Amino acid sequence: MTAEAIDAGPRRDGDSAPRAAAPAGADDAPLRIALLSYKGNPFCGGQGVYVRHLSRELARLGHTVEVIGAQPYPVLDGGVPLTELPSLDLYRQPDPFRTPRRGEYRDWVDVLEVATMWTGGFPEPLTFSLRAGRHLRARRGEFDVIHDNQTLGYGLLGDLGAPLVTTVHHPITVDRRLELDAAADWKRRASVRRWYAFTRMQKRVARRLPSVLTVSGSSRAEITEDLGVAPERIRVVHIGADTDLWSPDPAVPEAPGRIVTTSSADVPLKGLVHLVEALAKLRTENPDAHLVVVGRPAEDGPVAQAIERYGLGGDAVTFVKGVSDAELVDLYRSAQVACVPSLYEGFSLPAAEAMATGTPLVATTGGAIPEVSGRDGDTCLAVPPGDAGALAQALGRLLAEPALRARLGAAGRTRVLERFTWARAAQGTAELYREAIAARTAAGARPRR
Repeated sequence: MTAEAIDAGPRRDGDSAPRAAAPAGADDAPLRIALLSYKGNPFCGGQGVYVRHLSRELARLGHTVEVIGAQPYPVLDGGVPLTELPSLDLYRQPDPFRTPRRGEYRDWVDVLEVATMWTGGFPEPLTFSLRAGRHLRARRGEFDVIHDNQTLGYGLLGDLGAPLVTTVHHPITVDRRLELDAAADWKRRASVRRWYAFTRMQKRVARRLPSVLTVSGSSRAEITEDLGVAPERIRVVHIGADTDLWSPDPAVPEAPGRIVTTSSADVPLKGLVHLVEALAKLRTENPDAHLVVVGRPAEDGPVAQAIERYGLGGDAVTFVKGVSDAELVDLYRSAQVACVPSLYEGFSLPAAEAMATGTPLVATTGGAIPEVSGRDGDTCLAVPPGDAGALAQALGRLLAEPALRARLGAAGRTRVLERFTWARAAQGTAELYREAIAARTAAGARPRR
């Protein structure tokens, strides 16, 4: 459904008016939740995965969840409804950075979106927040809680008619810092600074938020340091894997030498360049070693340049994109090793999902990855971020030792089942919703001075 085509949002089961709010203090009463997603890539990227699985598990707990999102729209499960709040979709394929036709403009927010893109900025967090804030205020009273997934835009400040809980997976200032460090010249640095100009807004908004949720202890520390959010306002709720989907299947044959990684963006933070270099080193001793990347690099980006530089043509490195869930899981099952080469992650869903299949993992110690992957030698092999030599050594060791692969794979699966499931994430998130509702109720009950 498109938001512009409705006056007050979707009605369910023939209702002619919004359902009454859950009574204050009803700890087990189902909640009406608006879950916001300014970007929800259905095939890769943490935000789309987060919205899809969290919304499904919240609905399984008995809550009413409505996702309100922009392009690329998230794929949702379990009958969770999506209200489309369309942008101008300026970065869509195959014509990214396009100029919209005159008839596409609807209001001043659209003009702002295009103007920001034309001047080298990234408009989506701001413009989605303006559209979402307008939409939510028009539907005041329909939700018990509003959950923003890292938009952190000015449009979500002020009274939206329900308490606001915001997930910050990790501060985007970390991405900005790493891209500036990797910039080759002043022109590239200027371009990076302009693109990430929205992080100034996110800092200002974050400091004014009453309730922040994040996915790891590492991210909590980064949010406090980079965004200036008081630590007592931040709660950690680990996310995880869909362990029914991401599970071992001995019927899927292993491909000798196969290494699989997920890289949703061709940016330095993901560390894919270092993995390509590690593969080149590894293939001097193990010519069967090959890499399958879930994602697509820029045609002339750093990853493509590294592949050419190290002569990794043919089947040495292949890229897949747009595969189904079942195909993606089977790809990981077919691998002898999964790898997370990131310089930094706020959590690392790819690590949890790989471990859930029983595929042994090589992972860096960047950011929160060790919180997910566990101790070196127990549930994974851990290496320093950015160290291609250490990556090559760890990958080569796992490819050469079947018993080690079996032990680490089984231990990794057990770790995910015990700690990182979406059902546990939904329970912890719902607890935070109730705290936010109680705090808003208490604030409203205080006498004004």
